[in-house]
Amino acid sequence: MKNNKIAYMCISGVLTALVFVVTAYLHIPTNNGYIHVGDGLIYLSACLLPWPYAVVVGAGGALLADCLTGYAVWAPGSVVIKTLTVFLFSRKSQKIINLRNTMVLLPAAILCAGGYYLYESLLYGNFIAPLTGIPASVTQSAASAVVFVVVGIAIDRLNIKSKIIGGTYR
Repeated sequence: MKNNKIAYMCISGVLTALVFVVTAYLHIPTNNGYIHVGDGLIYLSACLLPWPYAVVVGAGGALLADCLTGYAVWAPGSVVIKTLTVFLFSRKSQKIINLRNTMVLLPAAILCAGGYYLYESLLYGNFIAPLTGIPASVTQSAASAVVFVVVGIAIDRLNIKSKIIGGTYR
Protein backbone atom coordinates (compact mmCIF):
# COMPACT_ATOMS: atom_id res chain seq x y z
CA MET A 1 0.00 0.00 0.00
CA LYS A 2 2.80 2.43 0.89
CA ASN A 3 4.51 1.72 -2.43
CA ASN A 4 1.27 2.51 -4.27
CA LYS A 5 1.06 5.90 -2.53
CA ILE A 6 4.60 6.73 -3.57
CA ALA A 7 3.92 5.54 -7.09
CA TYR A 8 0.69 7.57 -7.25
CA MET A 9 2.59 10.66 -6.07
CA CYS A 10 5.25 10.15 -8.73
CA ILE A 11 2.71 9.56 -11.49
CA SER A 12 0.74 12.60 -10.28
CA GLY A 13 3.84 14.77 -10.46
CA VAL A 14 4.62 13.67 -13.99
CA LEU A 15 1.02 14.13 -15.13
CA THR A 16 0.80 17.56 -13.46
CA ALA A 17 3.93 18.60 -15.35
CA LEU A 18 2.43 17.26 -18.61
CA VAL A 19 -0.82 19.15 -18.05
CA PHE A 20 1.19 22.31 -17.39
CA VAL A 21 3.42 21.94 -20.47
CA VAL A 22 0.58 21.03 -22.84
CA THR A 23 -1.63 23.82 -21.49
CA ALA A 24 1.02 26.52 -21.22
CA TYR A 25 3.03 25.88 -24.37
CA LEU A 26 0.63 24.20 -26.79
CA HIS A 27 -2.23 26.67 -26.75
CA ILE A 28 -3.97 29.08 -29.10
CA PRO A 29 -4.71 32.51 -27.59
CA THR A 30 -8.30 33.76 -27.90
CA ASN A 31 -10.03 37.01 -27.04
CA ASN A 32 -10.54 35.97 -23.41
CA GLY A 33 -8.00 33.24 -22.67
CA TYR A 34 -6.64 30.37 -24.71
CA ILE A 35 -7.60 27.01 -26.23
CA HIS A 36 -5.56 23.97 -25.22
CA VAL A 37 -5.82 20.18 -24.97
CA GLY A 38 -4.53 19.87 -21.40
CA ASP A 39 -8.03 18.88 -20.31
CA GLY A 40 -7.60 15.60 -22.19
CA LEU A 41 -4.72 14.74 -19.87
CA ILE A 42 -6.84 15.72 -16.87
CA TYR A 43 -9.54 13.30 -18.07
CA LEU A 44 -6.91 10.56 -18.39
CA SER A 45 -5.57 11.30 -14.91
CA ALA A 46 -9.07 10.97 -13.47
CA CYS A 47 -9.36 7.53 -15.10
CA LEU A 48 -5.95 6.35 -13.89
CA LEU A 49 -5.51 7.76 -10.40
CA PRO A 50 -7.53 7.88 -7.18
CA TRP A 51 -9.48 11.16 -7.02
CA PRO A 52 -7.22 13.03 -4.54
CA TYR A 53 -4.25 12.54 -6.85
CA ALA A 54 -6.28 13.32 -9.97
CA VAL A 55 -7.51 16.56 -8.37
CA VAL A 56 -3.89 17.58 -7.75
CA VAL A 57 -3.09 16.86 -11.40
CA GLY A 58 -6.06 18.81 -12.76
CA ALA A 59 -6.08 21.75 -10.39
CA GLY A 60 -2.30 21.92 -10.07
CA GLY A 61 -1.56 21.73 -13.78
CA ALA A 62 -4.18 24.35 -14.62
CA LEU A 63 -3.06 26.62 -11.79
CA LEU A 64 0.58 26.49 -12.88
CA ALA A 65 -0.33 27.10 -16.52
CA ASP A 66 -2.55 30.09 -15.74
CA CYS A 67 -0.16 31.69 -13.26
CA LEU A 68 3.01 31.20 -15.29
CA THR A 69 1.63 32.33 -18.66
CA GLY A 70 0.15 35.67 -17.68
CA TYR A 71 -3.43 34.47 -17.18
CA ALA A 72 -3.39 34.39 -13.36
CA VAL A 73 -6.82 36.05 -13.23
CA TRP A 74 -8.24 32.76 -14.55
CA ALA A 75 -6.47 30.56 -11.97
CA PRO A 76 -9.23 30.48 -9.29
CA GLY A 77 -11.86 29.56 -11.88
CA SER A 78 -9.60 26.95 -13.46
CA VAL A 79 -8.88 25.29 -10.12
CA VAL A 80 -12.59 24.93 -9.32
CA ILE A 81 -13.60 23.84 -12.85
CA LYS A 82 -10.79 21.29 -13.24
CA THR A 83 -11.45 19.88 -9.75
CA LEU A 84 -15.12 19.36 -10.58
CA THR A 85 -14.19 17.85 -13.95
CA VAL A 86 -12.12 15.13 -12.25
CA PHE A 87 -15.22 13.89 -10.40
CA LEU A 88 -17.08 13.24 -13.67
CA PHE A 89 -14.73 10.44 -14.75
CA SER A 90 -14.36 6.97 -13.24
CA ARG A 91 -11.37 4.71 -12.76
CA LYS A 92 -13.47 1.70 -11.69
CA SER A 93 -13.29 -0.04 -15.05
CA GLN A 94 -10.25 -1.95 -16.26
CA LYS A 95 -10.34 0.14 -19.46
CA ILE A 96 -10.07 3.92 -19.73
CA ILE A 97 -12.17 4.14 -22.85
CA ASN A 98 -15.49 2.66 -21.84
CA LEU A 99 -19.11 3.72 -22.21
CA ARG A 100 -19.24 5.63 -18.94
CA ASN A 101 -16.08 7.67 -19.49
CA THR A 102 -17.07 8.38 -23.08
CA MET A 103 -20.56 9.53 -22.08
CA VAL A 104 -19.23 12.07 -19.56
CA LEU A 105 -17.29 13.94 -22.24
CA LEU A 106 -20.43 15.98 -22.98
CA PRO A 107 -21.04 16.95 -19.32
CA ALA A 108 -17.33 17.81 -19.09
CA ALA A 109 -17.70 20.16 -22.07
CA ILE A 110 -20.79 21.75 -20.51
CA LEU A 111 -18.95 22.16 -17.20
CA CYS A 112 -15.98 23.78 -18.93
CA ALA A 113 -18.02 26.16 -21.10
CA GLY A 114 -20.55 26.96 -18.37
CA GLY A 115 -17.94 27.26 -15.64
CA TYR A 116 -15.73 29.68 -17.55
CA TYR A 117 -18.79 31.64 -18.72
CA LEU A 118 -20.01 32.01 -15.13
CA TYR A 119 -16.53 32.84 -13.81
CA GLU A 120 -15.96 35.49 -16.48
CA SER A 121 -19.44 36.93 -15.90
CA LEU A 122 -18.74 37.29 -12.19
CA LEU A 123 -15.24 38.60 -12.84
CA TYR A 124 -16.39 41.38 -15.17
CA GLY A 125 -19.92 41.94 -13.90
CA ASN A 126 -21.36 41.37 -17.36
CA PHE A 127 -23.41 38.38 -18.47
CA ILE A 128 -23.52 39.25 -22.20
CA ALA A 129 -19.87 39.76 -23.24
CA PRO A 130 -18.67 36.36 -21.88
CA LEU A 131 -20.95 34.63 -24.38
CA THR A 132 -18.19 35.22 -26.96
CA GLY A 133 -15.93 32.78 -25.07
CA ILE A 134 -18.29 29.82 -25.29
CA PRO A 135 -17.19 28.70 -28.81
CA ALA A 136 -13.56 28.63 -27.64
CA SER A 137 -14.51 26.57 -24.58
CA VAL A 138 -16.46 24.12 -26.73
CA THR A 139 -13.53 23.85 -29.17
CA GLN A 140 -11.16 23.21 -26.26
CA SER A 141 -13.42 20.49 -24.88
CA ALA A 142 -13.82 18.82 -28.28
CA ALA A 143 -10.06 18.82 -28.93
CA SER A 144 -9.42 17.54 -25.40
CA ALA A 145 -11.97 14.75 -25.94
CA VAL A 146 -10.10 13.65 -29.06
CA VAL A 147 -6.79 13.59 -27.16
CA PHE A 148 -8.47 11.66 -24.31
CA VAL A 149 -9.90 9.01 -26.65
CA VAL A 150 -6.77 8.58 -28.78
CA VAL A 151 -4.33 8.41 -25.85
CA GLY A 152 -6.83 6.37 -23.79
CA ILE A 153 -7.09 3.76 -26.54
CA ALA A 154 -3.29 3.56 -26.69
CA ILE A 155 -3.03 3.18 -22.89
CA ASP A 156 -5.74 0.49 -22.95
CA ARG A 157 -3.94 -1.43 -25.70
CA LEU A 158 -0.66 -1.28 -23.79
CA ASN A 159 -2.45 -2.43 -20.61
CA ILE A 160 -0.79 0.37 -18.62
CA LYS A 161 -3.74 0.91 -16.30
CA SER A 162 -3.55 -2.59 -14.82
CA LYS A 163 0.15 -2.05 -14.17
CA ILE A 164 -0.56 1.20 -12.31
CA ILE A 165 -3.46 -0.23 -10.28
CA GLY A 166 -1.67 -3.49 -9.60
CA GLY A 167 1.42 -1.70 -8.34
CA THR A 168 3.62 -3.19 -11.06
CA TYR A 169 5.80 -0.59 -12.77
CA ARG A 170 8.12 -1.43 -15.61
